[in-house]
Amino acid sequence: MTRGKPHLSRPVLCLTGILLAVLGAHGQRQSPITASELSQAIRNSTLDPDQCYLVRDLAFYRDDIKLYFNDGYLIFSKPVAGERLSAVFAGSEEVADGEILLLPPRPDERKSLAKYAKTPNLDEHFTTAVMTFTDGSARALMDEIAAGGRGRPVPEMGPAMAERWNPVLANLNDSLTQRTVADLLAPVRPGGGFLFAALQSERVGTLDVMYDPLSDDQIMLGQLVERNGWVAYDVWTSFPARAVRLGSTPAYERPFLVSSYVISASVDENLRLTAVTKARITVGKNPIRALAFGISRAEKITAGRMDGLNVELSVQESARGRALRVDENDLVLAVVPESLAPGSTHEIEFEHEGAVIGDRGSGVYSVGARANWYPRAALEFSEYDLEFRYPKDLTLVTPGEVVEDHTDGEWHVTRRRTPVPIRIAGFNLGHYARTTNVTAGLTVDVYGNRGLDPALRPQPRATVVAGPIRPLYRGTPNAGQQTTTIIQTPPAPDPLGRMEAVAADVAESLQFFSSLFGPPPLKTLTVSPMPGTAGQGFPGLIYLSTLSYIEERQRPQNVQDSRQKTFFSDLMVAHEVAHQWWGNVVAVESYQDEWIVEGLAHYSALLWLEKKRGAGALQAELNEFRRDLLMESLDGGTVESFGPLMWGYRLESARDPETWRLITYEKGAWVYHMLHQRLGDKAFLGMLAELRRRFEYKILTTRDLQNLAKEFLKPASDEAMDSFFDSWVRSTGVPAVRLRYSTTGRAPNVRLTGTLELSADSQQSLSTEYSIEIPVEIQYGNAERQVEWVKIGSQTQPFSLQLRQTPTRVALLNGATLATER
Repeated sequence: MTRGKPHLSRPVLCLTGILLAVLGAHGQRQSPITASELSQAIRNSTLDPDQCYLVRDLAFYRDDIKLYFNDGYLIFSKPVAGERLSAVFAGSEEVADGEILLLPPRPDERKSLAKYAKTPNLDEHFTTAVMTFTDGSARALMDEIAAGGRGRPVPEMGPAMAERWNPVLANLNDSLTQRTVADLLAPVRPGGGFLFAALQSERVGTLDVMYDPLSDDQIMLGQLVERNGWVAYDVWTSFPARAVRLGSTPAYERPFLVSSYVISASVDENLRLTAVTKARITVGKNPIRALAFGISRAEKITAGRMDGLNVELSVQESARGRALRVDENDLVLAVVPESLAPGSTHEIEFEHEGAVIGDRGSGVYSVGARANWYPRAALEFSEYDLEFRYPKDLTLVTPGEVVEDHTDGEWHVTRRRTPVPIRIAGFNLGHYARTTNVTAGLTVDVYGNRGLDPALRPQPRATVVAGPIRPLYRGTPNAGQQTTTIIQTPPAPDPLGRMEAVAADVAESLQFFSSLFGPPPLKTLTVSPMPGTAGQGFPGLIYLSTLSYIEERQRPQNVQDSRQKTFFSDLMVAHEVAHQWWGNVVAVESYQDEWIVEGLAHYSALLWLEKKRGAGALQAELNEFRRDLLMESLDGGTVESFGPLMWGYRLESARDPETWRLITYEKGAWVYHMLHQRLGDKAFLGMLAELRRRFEYKILTTRDLQNLAKEFLKPASDEAMDSFFDSWVRSTGVPAVRLRYSTTGRAPNVRLTGTLELSADSQQSLSTEYSIEIPVEIQYGNAERQVEWVKIGSQTQPFSLQLRQTPTRVALLNGATLATER
């Protein structure tokens, strides 16, 4: 995807980050008859005045999270379904004192924490803590108080504490209700349940800490902030829990998988969507009662059934919870009366409707919910059977092979089925023109709007027209030049001006990538327009910005520079085509691996640009990428220094919204280019072909890519490749290097000795463990050249090479590395 939200779904932030998972409870528990009753009981939960304690030096650990309640009052909530789910630590007339200790295990996470907390290891005092949990924390704390003599009951303080903190607790419970409901409903609770605590610190404000066994990173520390009128979430640090890192606790497995979707959708004359979605699921290793699906907030699920029987639907309605989500979904829990057995298969069915299609005017429509117009559990490979009924004067596009296509009165009916599993099914519709290109068994259908998006219609502008200058004669006053202001409207651009060029580029880049990576998953690739500057590459269906369809000279003035022309005319098209492989055949495990597919799609687009316009065009773009990354950011330092590639969506926390895109796309492309240069052309392309073959319809991690690259590095050097990924992917820093060298001896025994010295700024910004290889180009008088990879680290180290002749020039090979020569 380009210039928009990430192509792949990302983890949801903080409080709602775990809501798309399904949980259970310790053993069998008595619970309310319905999920709605249980939900109401959680929302109405209050603190128990009879369970208030004065505590001192009370320690409480949850894996890496260490909480110390040094001096204050600790009050627990009343039981819900037999379990106390909340607690508050605070003072009365005097301020309470608590402390949190959290030590991130990795350098990049320590850097992240230091960016926000001004310290790489958190040792922060807090005055209050409002906690919600389903991991038995209340019982553990009560047992510690009773057994360790760390507190005593003070029921006389209970009423005042409850009155003061019940409203705060209600607000927190409202945000976590559905997660808690799912915990209490299912028979088995993976990981023992979650712990969430909102801590109030005099130094940093309100800070959230969470242990979530269902996340890729079980430990999270962050803060809710308001930035430019928008509610955002800064993740200060996030990492796997110690038990997972050491292997004593296995990583979480999804509670169920969806193998197929059958969707029957209707679009009425007012563009309102009504649909029935059926999903075939297989339960995982634990029994479950609640299944979580996400769907666009523009839609409403009106009914649900499991194996033909009605299920209860519970919808996340918390305003705070919605504000924290980054995927613009609402969460729906489908709760079945009895537990579903491990390994069993079932069909769940949803009826849903909503206004997901917008009318922009001039016969131009846009599907706002491209990735979430149907209930979806996760981005997983599934088979799709899609049927649409819509007004016959419109054209609808969607992936898959045509099973049925006909008109029925004023309606058009089309049905398509995917021949291979895909991760997501999109659709688009409009008043389209169409052009088709068939080459080597691959079909490219390109659709374009017949009407012009009103947002691209030129605005009237004033033009000052000067009249002729009258001669000045003696005795003629006020003579001179007269002007007239004329209001003019430039001619409207042709919305289909580049349609044939787009079709040719799609077809040619599809063939080019097929020759490198193997055939695409689907034999038909459909391209359709979307408003704005973004693009998206779904399986078998590409959305391109309407700007790509317009002749360059007719585009708005703000996209008239050479880089913008290249982007909308060349890179966007090839980037989205490349996603047919990277992201849609090879998928990644978590947000930390998202850079793999986005960076590789962007570098694939650069390879296409090189084929189309020559090597100079690729290098020119990479040079621009370097300039972007070394620009000063709004947060101080360079854009690149804000965070490493593996931070994924967390890079969006920067005050500059472009930071995520520049690091993920442009630094990601540079990493692949450097890997290309290090491995050599044959080995690099061989690695990409093997990447597709080995991980087809599978999940890829950064570690997998790193290990694969080792297989193609000759001579083999695990240390070199480990250092490459540690320095360029898991760390930040673009070293500025000075090369010093001298030669001794005569041909054919010439000795080249030298050093690569880091600049003072580089030495300060790079970690002490920093170590990479820098390409040094050695040129000779007969136009011969050779490239040597020289190791450089935080400490200056000399290097020595034996040459057969005296070189005429020795310099850093700038085109092969993001590092710069000073």
